[in-house]
Amino acid sequence: MKHILLGNEAVARGAFEYGVTVASAYPGTPSTEITENIKKYETINTEWSPNEKVALEVGIGASIAGARTIVSMKHVGLNVAADPLMSISYPGVNAGLLLVVADDPSQHSSQNEQDTRYFGKAAKVPVLEPSDSQECKEFVGAGLEISETFDTPVILRLNTRISHSQSLVELKEPMPWELREYDKNPNKYIVAPAVAKKRRVIAEERLRKLEEFAETTELNTVEYHDTNIGIITSGIAYQYSKEVLPEASYLKLGITHPLPRKKITEFIKSCKTVYVIEELEPIIEEKIRSWGLAVVGKEVLPTIGELNQEIVRTAVLKETIAGVETELSKGIPIRPPVLCPGCHHRGVFYVLNKLKLHVSGDIGCYTLAAFSPLSAMDTSICMGASIGMAFGFEKARGKEFSKKTVAVIGDSTFIHSGITALIDVVYNQGNVTVIILNNSTTAMTGHQDHPGTGCTIRGEKSQAVDFVALAKAIGIKRIQTVDAYDITELERIIIEETQAEEPSVIITKRPCILLKNSPLIHKPLNIRGCIGCKACMKIGCPAISFSQGIAEIKKELCVGCELCANVCRFDAIKKEA
Repeated sequence: MKHILLGNEAVARGAFEYGVTVASAYPGTPSTEITENIKKYETINTEWSPNEKVALEVGIGASIAGARTIVSMKHVGLNVAADPLMSISYPGVNAGLLLVVADDPSQHSSQNEQDTRYFGKAAKVPVLEPSDSQECKEFVGAGLEISETFDTPVILRLNTRISHSQSLVELKEPMPWELREYDKNPNKYIVAPAVAKKRRVIAEERLRKLEEFAETTELNTVEYHDTNIGIITSGIAYQYSKEVLPEASYLKLGITHPLPRKKITEFIKSCKTVYVIEELEPIIEEKIRSWGLAVVGKEVLPTIGELNQEIVRTAVLKETIAGVETELSKGIPIRPPVLCPGCHHRGVFYVLNKLKLHVSGDIGCYTLAAFSPLSAMDTSICMGASIGMAFGFEKARGKEFSKKTVAVIGDSTFIHSGITALIDVVYNQGNVTVIILNNSTTAMTGHQDHPGTGCTIRGEKSQAVDFVALAKAIGIKRIQTVDAYDITELERIIIEETQAEEPSVIITKRPCILLKNSPLIHKPLNIRGCIGCKACMKIGCPAISFSQGIAEIKKELCVGCELCANVCRFDAIKKEA
């Protein structure tokens, strides 16, 4: 039986078919759908973890306890999980441990481009790269088998196009699989220096065995056709290359670390000119060149952004197709993303802009407030950084500057990696004002639950984190909660707390407008008697436009949040009768 599946859906199906019983993750595009689909399989104990580090630690524990385990995240999430990854590499595993990481070339929804293969090299663990949805499923099984055979965690590297493209997948019944016996073995799993030194030697021996395996495994395949052009490639780059150069010879690498030196050498000797076509960094190319073999790679291919058929065509054939960019595409206006109509973040950033505060921002929907017309965020670097960075500004410029500064962070991001920074502020006697934007969901990645919502991945009721009690436990004495739509009260509180001589926390509360059964949706508003002052345009609501000297509200977009009515000084915006 065959179904058309996304790559992410196929990974989830692979987890089901190949005996996975534990799955953990933190949501992040382009990896989110993996775990959202795994939760559909009742045989797999599935969770959203507070962050990627915890997710991998849960996975490591489950693997050592004898359960086949899959842990999923996006590429920047692997930065957060790097500590447990590097540390579990030496001890190894018990049952199979598969770490699925989705890279995001061209930064469609990420703050940077990273190549996860570097982590495989650094951690001395194998990296697998599927090239379509069928392989996504099969490579889950292969990765788990490799993990158990070679006593190692395995990285399955996806990217945006593999994760979010569909192709046919043959579905099978799940294989019978039972928990492995738990081996209580401190000489393996306690990485104190005396143990870790011995395990380092074992890790190097394992890598050599994996190199031998890479020479013979069917995951690395050779297709000889026209030997004038040979292509060494992997993952989505294989699909691009095959479409442009169907008659070329191919060495398709399903394992990109470690590489099969003998197989690569033989392939290069068999072809007149060999191109290494890989997305992002020249990892395969550099390794091949280090063996003294001649290939063509990044001198004709970019290291920045996604590849595509035209890039491959131009690089190898020195050809371009005329008319690819149509007149229509040239005339399409730029449409930057904006906060949704009714978004509760909008009023917060309207006030912050009005007060001309320095805003240390974070990762989430609210990052969009950095752009016009709200223009109310100065920095946004990585998950959970806002609080620590605001404290850094205070340390650099003094406590008086902190009275002009706030850190803003979403509820899910605060739980992910903001709590420890708040502890640092209190412990080191800082004066930072932190605004927790609590919209009761992980909105940016598709409205996943988190420990602050009181709901698990399968909708089961659980204990919700109490942000007020947590702030008190950390040592914050000044804590205020405010309705995010009450901008008058919000402005008063922000002024009050930023002037205080101690750290404070402001919690703005309103559920995301896009949540199912959101209580915020009301009748649209009307504008009558507009004088054209454009005050309402400063909130950046996509439901409001300005034409022929007056503001207008698009009823099909307006949710009736009344924020625009609160900023209109002329009482021109009212509810529909």
